[in-house]
Amino acid sequence: MRSTAPAAALVLVASMSMVSAQPVRWTTYTIPQTGTSVDFPSSIFSEEAGRPDGHGQRFRTADGRADITVQAAPNVDNDTPAAFLAKKNPPSRIQYKRVTPRFFAVSSYKGDKVWYDRCNFSGRLVHCVLINYPAREERQWDEIVTRISLSLRGR
Repeated sequence: MRSTAPAAALVLVASMSMVSAQPVRWTTYTIPQTGTSVDFPSSIFSEEAGRPDGHGQRFRTADGRADITVQAAPNVDNDTPAAFLAKKNPPSRIQYKRVTPRFFAVSSYKGDKVWYDRCNFSGRLVHCVLINYPAREERQWDEIVTRISLSLRGR
């Protein structure tokens, strides 16, 4: 984990009415049953917010404006990322979409929120991270979402 926070993260913390001028504290969350792991800013997503389908955990900001879900589920039909995504019937107006043989990442707007989903495929499991945050803060979230996305791992 890095010991210094990027400037954007400091702005994000300040804009979220949290303790300003403090670096973002990153934590690795791991799902023991599946080995799914992801780095996430635990100083921003400070509250547990229930469990998703399959294995994992949801977290949210103290004010409830943003949330993150880390989850793993069986890939019952052994779908490719493209086939798995197609079965989910994603909205037609996706703003960002990247599909490879090992993962997909999609993002768009829903109301006043940005949603971002990334799922990595390994063996018979799908390892996912789903993030929702205010659209008006999109630029401040860019570095954080990128770091979270790139840290997603599964065995």
